[in-house]
Amino acid sequence: MRLPLPLDLPAALQPLVARNQQFLRDALAGYPDLDLDSLSAEHRRQFDQVAAASDFVLAQAQRDPAMLFELLASGAMDQAFAPGQLRAQINAVAQAAQNEDELARNLRRERNRQQLRIIWRDITRQASLPETCRDLSDLADASIDEAYQWLYPRHCQQFGTPIGNRSGQPQHLVVLGMGKLGAVELNLSSDIDLIFAFPEGGETEGVKRSLDNQEFFTRLGQRLIKALDPVTVDGFVFRVDMRLRPYGSAGALVLSFNALEQYYQDQGRDWERYAMIKARVVAGDQVAGAQLQEMLRPFVYRRYLDFSAIEALRTMKQLIQQEVRRKGMADNIKLGAGGIREVEFIAQAFQLIHGGRDLSLQQRPLLKVLTTLEGQGYLPPAVVAELRDGYEFLRYTEHAIQAIADRQTQMLPDDPIDRARIAYMLGFADWDSFHGQLVHWRGRIDWHFRQVIADPDEDEAEGELVVGGEWSPLWEQAQDEDAASRQLEEAGFRQPAEALRRLTALRASPTLRSMQRIGRERLDAFIPRLLAQAVEHDNPDLVLERVLPLVEAVARRSAYLVLLTENPGALRRLLTLCAASPWIAEQMARYPLLLDELLNEGRLFSPPLAPELAAELRERLTRIPEDDLEQQMEALRHFKLAHNLRVAASEISGNLPLMKVSDYLTWLAEAILDQVLALAWRQTVARHGQPKRSDGSLCDPGFIIVGYGKVGGLELGHGSDLDLVFIHDGDPNAETDGAKPIDSAQFYTRLGQRIIHLLTTQTNSGQLYDVDMRLRPSGASGLLVSSLGAFERYQQNEAWTWEHQALVRARVLVGCKQVATAFEAVRAQVLGQPRDLDKLRVEVSEMRAKMRDNLGTKLTAAGTAGNAFEAGQPFDIKQDAGGIVDIEFMVQYAALAWSHDHPAILRWTDNIRILEELEQAGLMPAADAVLLREVYKAFRSASHRQALQKQAGVIDAAQFVDERREVRRIWSELGLT
Repeated sequence: MRLPLPLDLPAALQPLVARNQQFLRDALAGYPDLDLDSLSAEHRRQFDQVAAASDFVLAQAQRDPAMLFELLASGAMDQAFAPGQLRAQINAVAQAAQNEDELARNLRRERNRQQLRIIWRDITRQASLPETCRDLSDLADASIDEAYQWLYPRHCQQFGTPIGNRSGQPQHLVVLGMGKLGAVELNLSSDIDLIFAFPEGGETEGVKRSLDNQEFFTRLGQRLIKALDPVTVDGFVFRVDMRLRPYGSAGALVLSFNALEQYYQDQGRDWERYAMIKARVVAGDQVAGAQLQEMLRPFVYRRYLDFSAIEALRTMKQLIQQEVRRKGMADNIKLGAGGIREVEFIAQAFQLIHGGRDLSLQQRPLLKVLTTLEGQGYLPPAVVAELRDGYEFLRYTEHAIQAIADRQTQMLPDDPIDRARIAYMLGFADWDSFHGQLVHWRGRIDWHFRQVIADPDEDEAEGELVVGGEWSPLWEQAQDEDAASRQLEEAGFRQPAEALRRLTALRASPTLRSMQRIGRERLDAFIPRLLAQAVEHDNPDLVLERVLPLVEAVARRSAYLVLLTENPGALRRLLTLCAASPWIAEQMARYPLLLDELLNEGRLFSPPLAPELAAELRERLTRIPEDDLEQQMEALRHFKLAHNLRVAASEISGNLPLMKVSDYLTWLAEAILDQVLALAWRQTVARHGQPKRSDGSLCDPGFIIVGYGKVGGLELGHGSDLDLVFIHDGDPNAETDGAKPIDSAQFYTRLGQRIIHLLTTQTNSGQLYDVDMRLRPSGASGLLVSSLGAFERYQQNEAWTWEHQALVRARVLVGCKQVATAFEAVRAQVLGQPRDLDKLRVEVSEMRAKMRDNLGTKLTAAGTAGNAFEAGQPFDIKQDAGGIVDIEFMVQYAALAWSHDHPAILRWTDNIRILEELEQAGLMPAADAVLLREVYKAFRSASHRQALQKQAGVIDAAQFVDERREVRRIWSELGLT
């Protein structure tokens, strides 16, 4: 709903109009045949309305006044397009292009021309919301398809015509438009979400060197994106986002129909079903595209009433609610509470659940879906009316925000002039009256959003709240100290005076003294509930000591206090975890956003498997604009913090044994590295283009990240850093194919630097990982990134024995499969070479002795002195004799000594499975191999416990006495000293 424009311009905008009139008159100085005063009275009035609202329109008019006057004279500003009219105009400018640079330039200039027309008609009330969205979507469809139709024959001329193996017919690309483009709902500054596909595999024909269809369409897709996406002096056509494709940024750019169908059948996530509801063929082969959509329909719409989707939708809804609570969302009319996304969720939830059985729901445009929901009785007419009116108001507001400067934003502005502009474009006299209406609609939408797929247990949960009224007088200091201490002591506090001192200090803290009234009321409601639950623990003193710093940290963001007050289960889980681990308590206090993770007990104590981890992270990043690096970095860090917490919680609760804890932490690192590599690759390629291999083919990415140490051996612990090595297979002498070309060696060095920056930069949510690159060839003095050939030469000719020991635990974490396979071959060749065993024993023993001298416990000569087993003496679990490193060195020695004759040893990089191989090969007595495995796991469990208690890996020397002696015995029997 949008009011008519006020008859008179607001006083705040009148100087703006006068200024913009003068700007246009100045621009017209070079056009003697054009005069602002020659316009009709209606067009003059419209110009003033638009000049008051849009800097973008004025900028285009100043840049090319003739274009504005031509649009006005032709009547294009005064009437809607007939079907096909806009497509014909795009076709004309595309076909006029003689080369790709000209195609890009023509499309950008025509886009600016059409954008000027669309914004003009929107502001002046000549176009309704559906017309504006349709024109923008038609503009995108035509731009994509006409660019494709121009590029395809020229691509075929260069690389041959792609022919299908099965059909024997020429193949075309199918471009699926997702999201608002698919639903014909583009806004004034939308990006376009696309998925590329082709019907079937095969090869190109008609050229000397054929390409397979996958490669042909990948290169064509890259050219198509290049025609539309990059910003030039003429602007851009549309920002292209390809992250909704299978596997996101890490996935292939183009997939065959069969590969797409297989992916969605085997690995498709519920959020991908949700996204696919709006998919539409926007360019390329429409006939084949219709066949593709028919193939994917069973994935999107189940044939039965799909109540299985309800839990998935609840999870999506919870993710939306978590995002809404985050900083900066209050003024976001799309993503904030009561925003556009919540209306879309309501409609698509019904489509996902009922759409398989009720074919009338299988449509894309949201307003039509709402009409169907009313007509079919899914929602009452009054609800649909509120959702429709509120949605239209939000979309008009979105267009007003974006009309100002053609910027992709849904944030309400702070600037008074821009606020006056938005109020004016929506038909209000001032910002306050507009904002009051906006708040009304957002409140109604948010209320309806909360009713959708509501959890039936929610009402019961409210009844479970522990009021804790008996603690209110103590917190509010309505009783004397003696009575308060007595109440604390009777409730189970062992040091009641200290507990009371902590509570008093919290009350007197500067943070609480400066709280606003509503925040203080929330705190007063929360503390009694906290005390009521704390006394249920065996050690309430410890609970209070660890949780009160968190309370002080979140007091200013009192929404977190409400979260814990209204969710007693979440509060209970918080106290349990903090009581068990000061590390968790500290993480919670430093990063209060982790409190969201406490809401879902099932998720908290059941971390996902590796594919689910990767898919969840891809989904989170997909919802972030591709050029918003800051938000991407925050999302990566929040993801890591949340899953670290879930693993720690599962370990503490006994749900996860040691080996699984390390597995999950390693999978988490791999999922993050995969997305970090994709981000760094995209940014570096955008600047310099893609590097090339020696055969001239483009690297995509031709790069791997190799993990050493704990991450290589799948043995990550809480707070572990990452030992990484970067390797590529680009031609160091060839230049990249971008606007600012550099040689491949420079490109990969910058890619490596970018990866390290993304991993190690400190943000509000900390850093992702400490990264140690010292295991690369030549250590800290070597190149940051090595070519595969250089890495092999170094390992064969220059590496020390200790570097080969490290290579035993090295494996490829993420990156190019082709390079990964080649790396594995190099690793096997280097480690499997025959060795002089006497020399090897000496070198391994000497290195171990150096480590013990430098890193072991001085009081016990690193566990070798006579007092090494006495109670009260320290034992370093990792570094002292008989500890973790002794076992690791024995395993590495065995791999180097015997893998020449027993290559199966090299299949693994973790100590447990290497020991199993040694046992099976008869290279180590079964009893010794079993003992080493069990002792190794026991040591690592102890290390994990120490880490969760924020303590160093040092315990009393009276522990593990027999185990350490047995480890030393086996060490000696291997001939090590």
